[in-house]
Amino acid sequence: MIAYLDFNASAPIEKDVLDYMIDIYRNDYGNANSRTHFYGAQAKSIVETSRKKIADILLLEPMEVIFTSGATESNNMAILGLKEYALQTGKTHFITTAIEHKAVLEPMKYLQELGFDVDFIYPREDGSISAEDVINRVTDKTALVSVMHVNSETGIIQPVKEIGDYLKNTKTWFHVDATQSFGKMNEELKKIKYDLLSISAHKIRGPQGVGGLIIKNRNNLRTQIKPLFFGGGQEFKIRPGTVPVALVGGFGEAAYLCQKVSLKRKKECLKIKEKFMQSISDLDYRINGDQNKCIPNTINISFDNVDAEAFFVATKEYYAVSNGAACVSGSYEPSYVLNAMGLDKKRISNAIRLSWDYDTQVDFNYLVSFIKGEQEEE
Repeated sequence: MIAYLDFNASAPIEKDVLDYMIDIYRNDYGNANSRTHFYGAQAKSIVETSRKKIADILLLEPMEVIFTSGATESNNMAILGLKEYALQTGKTHFITTAIEHKAVLEPMKYLQELGFDVDFIYPREDGSISAEDVINRVTDKTALVSVMHVNSETGIIQPVKEIGDYLKNTKTWFHVDATQSFGKMNEELKKIKYDLLSISAHKIRGPQGVGGLIIKNRNNLRTQIKPLFFGGGQEFKIRPGTVPVALVGGFGEAAYLCQKVSLKRKKECLKIKEKFMQSISDLDYRINGDQNKCIPNTINISFDNVDAEAFFVATKEYYAVSNGAACVSGSYEPSYVLNAMGLDKKRISNAIRLSWDYDTQVDFNYLVSFIKGEQEEE
């Protein structure tokens, strides 16, 4: 059996979540905005229950949770939704980092093309950005700062708490892409002073195709976010379109189940990382990113003289791994994240990312024997 080690790209759906969704598809097929009959009321109840589940986990009001098609849409909404506000107020400066997901980088580059001023903060070699570097760029013209909580390629935790603590006393809004931390670091998320938060279901063993944008109502932020497209008045008139009831129901259930195993998840994921490190103790490698700042379920590592693409081909019957974010690894391009960290080309070409969950069953013996053979051959 192939060991699945690509949880940061997408996690397998939880059986209880899938069963719940199938029941909704079979029995609660009404439109959540159909107010005149039982089936519409049942559908709406499922949506609102899921909204409350997520809100309760993050200590939010339910109306602060907006359902979207995923974190890509949430990120675009958080950034491009403020375009009109920025133009009207003259706050045309945006700040982000060079290691964000493409769903943040591409909207920011689009704003640049429109004439907006965008700063891209580069990380240190350990994979983390400096909170001071971000804070020093903030001016009275800065509309939004957007920084991810955890980098999907390296697993490195970024200093979003420090940035949020500073920005809470300014008129600059703060967006956090929590795609990789929601469900894994909920206690930490509750302590961050953010205004906008992007989350996704399929990273936490929920369904693909649904996510959320948390919009807090500081300084009338909700009234400033403009929808990216237009239609009905769904999702508080911020995200129009028929709400996918089963997907939303699955999202809420996955979030609830994640919260129940949060302590076990951290403990067991750390055990797997320790097992991996023990397995490779005799090999030559370099870890990409400071493990003291890394989440327990991820490691990005370059084995000396072992090309990543060769590794994927040779081990595909044993392991499902990648060399980074799916938006990059699918195109066989060098990692822009590792490049931004200042790593050399060979180290980048040798880099692989492994990510797992608390119940992952994996034997690293074949991985070790393959790499050992390649290194000895060199």
